[in-house]
Amino acid sequence: MNQFHSIRLILGDQLNREHSWYKSTDDGILYVIAELHQEATYVTHHIQKLCSFFAAMADFAQSLSADCHTVQHFSLDDTVKYESLSHMISALCEHHEVKNFDYQAPDEFRLMEQMQSLDLGPQVRITCYDSEHFLLPKDDISQYINAGKHNRMESFYRKMRKRFDILMVEDQPLGDRWNFDGDNRKKLKPVDLAAVPEPLLFSNDVSEILRRIEKYEIKSLGKSTDNLLWPINHQQAMQLLHFFCQHCLPNFGRFQDAMTRQGENRWSLYHSRLSFALNSKLLHPMQVIETAIEYFERTDCSADLAQIEGFVRQILGWREYIRAVYWANMPEYAQRNELDAQRNLPEYYWTGKTKMACMQQAIDQSLNYAYAHHIQRLMVTGNFAMLAGVNPNQVDSWYLSIYIDAIEWVEMPNTRGMSQFSDGGLVATKPYAASGSYINKMSDYCGDCHYSVKERFTEEACPFNSLYWHFMQRHGDLFSRNPRTAMAYRTWEKMDSDIKSSILTRAEYCLQNIESL
Repeated sequence: MNQFHSIRLILGDQLNREHSWYKSTDDGILYVIAELHQEATYVTHHIQKLCSFFAAMADFAQSLSADCHTVQHFSLDDTVKYESLSHMISALCEHHEVKNFDYQAPDEFRLMEQMQSLDLGPQVRITCYDSEHFLLPKDDISQYINAGKHNRMESFYRKMRKRFDILMVEDQPLGDRWNFDGDNRKKLKPVDLAAVPEPLLFSNDVSEILRRIEKYEIKSLGKSTDNLLWPINHQQAMQLLHFFCQHCLPNFGRFQDAMTRQGENRWSLYHSRLSFALNSKLLHPMQVIETAIEYFERTDCSADLAQIEGFVRQILGWREYIRAVYWANMPEYAQRNELDAQRNLPEYYWTGKTKMACMQQAIDQSLNYAYAHHIQRLMVTGNFAMLAGVNPNQVDSWYLSIYIDAIEWVEMPNTRGMSQFSDGGLVATKPYAASGSYINKMSDYCGDCHYSVKERFTEEACPFNSLYWHFMQRHGDLFSRNPRTAMAYRTWEKMDSDIKSSILTRAEYCLQNIESL
């Protein structure tokens, strides 16, 4: 008699122990979780990203086994014989002669297509389950997001606050304000740096995972370490959440846009670094929100309303909004290139070898930790790529490769939409283009840079300065009538013609010599 009647697939970003699948045990169900060559190679991932997912998957399989579920955890050694995920599923279903194959809906379009195209024959019933993770059910997305149109995140966020009764007093926002973003744009002064807490880091042994990755010659990038600093299970993720609430939340919003290069122990500043735990589903978003609010409401907590609102907005607002935009607009969204950007991504995005201090700092940090916070991603590396007209496919690939939290549903709308304006305004109402003055305002990067942030067109001039105006001129037909960018064009028109010519000449030089900047 066949031992199993069902196989249930668990993907590497579906590590949700609270899923209804696990509420009861059934010896006839085989849970399968696998290190897949397909998933390890579709882009060149950061080595810490590969290790984090593989380690979290192994830990998750062990925890299911400890709870008396029947689990088969496949390593790369086991899956090398399979051409793809589909091939593995077909082979396992045939081998075990099961009648049912179950899976949770993938969060990436490419994997959803792969699951929906499965052909296991008439004898196997295929059932798709919800991942039970996101706050907004997938079927409700169309009620909040109009496909092919710009949808204001603020409107979405307010609807979500009301729907889930978060930071609300009856039908009004706590403190009579929905959004405190305007209060949360402080630069870290030297006196502030000493108070920044050292990040909580873990030491998870991934030496065996590294051995397998090397054995199968899986390409990767970034700094490798036998002792992984990222959380790989629910318990560690909860430790990180409590550390954030206790030590970082009181200043989270205030300094969430700030950047500094001062000290190895300050690289994460007041950010939570929970995105990997959330995106792999080690943590549920409502658990994160409710825990943070519990700390906020404690009498011994110094976090004010602006701090907790800013944090809630990132998860209840932005994270859910980005996921909704993705599913409302795929697969067409992946082809959007509104600005017709065609330049190749400079090589220093992969090495950090550039004379631009801000770029070097953001890229080096990304290579060292598989992490950079949202302003480093948006206003440094993303801003430069947009100003230079880099092809969004290549920018997409870089973000997806280098960051530990990068899964397509969250990476692509942030990249093509917020960062590159490649979607023509479906996410952002303006391009987030900025000269070096913004980076200088929010960081200490510019002080010892090879280039001068105050110069616009000399040989020592910060490349961001001339590239900003070159970008605005290239796309004047699109942005000169935009109320949020019109002032820049009025400023340009007031400049002396010789100065304008010099700025554009400097920009052309930077573009022609982009690899040597």
